Amino acid sequence: MNLESPRQKAQITATVVAVLGTLLVVGGLVALMRHYTATPSLAEDRSAERIKILAEFKAANSPLLEKYDWQDQPKGIIRVPVARAKELVLEEWQNPGSAHSNLISRAAKAFALPPKQPEKKSEFE
Repeated sequence: MNLESPRQKAQITATVVAVLGTLLVVGGLVALMRHYTATPSLAEDRSAERIKILAEFKAANSPLLEKYDWQDQPKGIIRVPVARAKELVLEEWQNPGSAHSNLISRAAKAFALPPKQPEKKSEFE
C-alpha cells in the first residue's frame, strides 16, 4: 500500500532539491569570500625577502671571504679564507690551553686602543 501520493513525492523532491541548491549556493559564497579575503602568508613573504637579502649579501661579500687580505695592517691582522680558518682553528685547538692563551693575546692585540696623542706644550713653557 502506497501512502505517498505523487503530489507528496513531488513536494519532497522539490524540498530536497531546494535545500541542496541552497547549501551549494551558500558553500560557493563562503568559498568565494575566503578567496577574496585571504591574507598572504607572512612567513612566505619574509622567507622570500630573507633569501633575497642573503643572496645579495653573499654576492657582495664572497670576494672578501675567499682571499687573503689585510683586515688591519698596522695591528698585523690578516683576513683568511673561511676554509683555511677552519683548518687553522682545528689544528690550534688540539691543545686547548695554549689555544686559549693565544686567543686572549690576539684579542688583546686586536682590540687594543691606540696610544694617546701627546699633549701640545703650552707656548708659555
